[in-house]
Order: sequence, then structure tokens, then C-alpha cells
Amino acid sequence: MKIIAIIPARFASTRFPGKPLALLAGMPVIQHVYKKVSTVIADTWVATDDDRIYEAVKEFGGQVVMTRTDHKSGTDRIQEAVENIGSDADVVVNIQGDEPFVHTSQIETVCRLFDDEETQIATIGKLFSEMNAVDNPNSPKIVTDRRGFALYFSRSVIPFVRGQEHSEWMHHYPFLKHLGIYAYRREVLGEITQLPQSPLELAESLEQLRWLENGYRIKVGLTDVETIGIDTPDDLQRAEDFLRQSRNS
Repeated sequence: MKIIAIIPARFASTRFPGKPLALLAGMPVIQHVYKKVSTVIADTWVATDDDRIYEAVKEFGGQVVMTRTDHKSGTDRIQEAVENIGSDADVVVNIQGDEPFVHTSQIETVCRLFDDEETQIATIGKLFSEMNAVDNPNSPKIVTDRRGFALYFSRSVIPFVRGQEHSEWMHHYPFLKHLGIYAYRREVLGEITQLPQSPLELAESLEQLRWLENGYRIKVGLTDVETIGIDTPDDLQRAEDFLRQSRNS
């Protein structure tokens, strides 16, 4: 099975413009991500719409492809990147360009999910450790069937645990946090990028609900590793602190 990894990276960001080029421990964030992903998947590319990011990736020796500026989602950018590269890969892995702490085991997990021939799309989840985090609408939740295929994703707390105090819900159900790593069979990626936005997607602002509403099967792997995404300058400072503590421990 041939696998290609695409890391979408935009310069424009409402909360943190230019974050792929922000320095973390003296190295651009995008370089941290690239190094992690390329350790697992040799055919790794950055997909960007910005000349500054393009040149930065070239400078550290990475593979990079330019894409349009008008994509509505990262998935659309991934599809154009694969077309521009001319890849014949069977599976396309999508790792966000603001995840410098993505773990190699997480990438390996999402790739192994395609050993199941029924897997069309793959992603990963991690068990929540505290109820306050479950309540956070910025942390989407997943419920799966007994074979690990997604039934639903939501910003709300799902499922509702009837007959128990809210503070005790975690003792009665293993709430699962969605982590934003995706992989797609090549032909499925081409299909889902042609779908119109769906009612559930618009309601929850979660693109993966469009795929579920149209009958695609999403296999969910499990990880016990927490990642630190960088959405704001404050997140970057927390990431610096995390690295410093890791080195001193």
C-alpha cells in the first residue's frame, strides 16, 4: 500500500497570522511537523498557498507544492495538492501544519486502520481525562460502534448519561476526544471533495459530518498521547514551555 502525507499550511490566520513560520525552539513550526511526519511516511509534502512558506520549506529541504488561495477547507487543499503532485498513492494522510507535537505512533495508527478493507476514511481519538474538557465545545467528541467506526461527531457532550450527576458522567462512559489527523483512500478523497456542505456539518461546523451524512465509513483509532496544537501566540508560548520542561525532566 502506497501512502503519501500532505501537510496543509496557510499563512493567513485570524488568530495567529504566519503561524507555520513562527519559531519554536529556533525552528519554524512547519519544520517540526514535517520532521515528525517524514519519519513515518517518506513521501511527505507541505501544501501551501503562500510564497513565504513555500520558500521556507524548500530552505530546510522539504517537499512542497503550491495550491490555490480560495479553498474552503483543508481537505480541498489536500485534493488539489495530490493532483498537482501527480501521486498514485493508495492512501492520503492529512496532518495539520500547526501540530508540532504530533506523535509518530499516532501517524502509524491512522495508517494501520487501512488494513481493514472497509475503512474509507480514518482518524484518531483519545479518552478524555476530566469532565471540564469534555464540556468544552472546541474539543469535538466521537461516538463509535463496536468495530470502531464513527457513529457521530459533536461539539456537544455525547452521549447523555441519564440518571447520573453530570460531574460523575466520566465514571459511567468513556468519552472520546477527536484529534484532527485524517487519512483517506485516494478515490474517496476525490469523491468527498465534490460533496456539497450538509445540514449537520453546517450546524456543528464539523466537516466530517458531511462524510457521515453521505454514507462514508470513518474508522477511529485510539491513542494515549496528547498533542498541543498552536492556534494563538499564547499556544506557542505554552509549546515553548512544554519543550523546556521536557528537556529538563
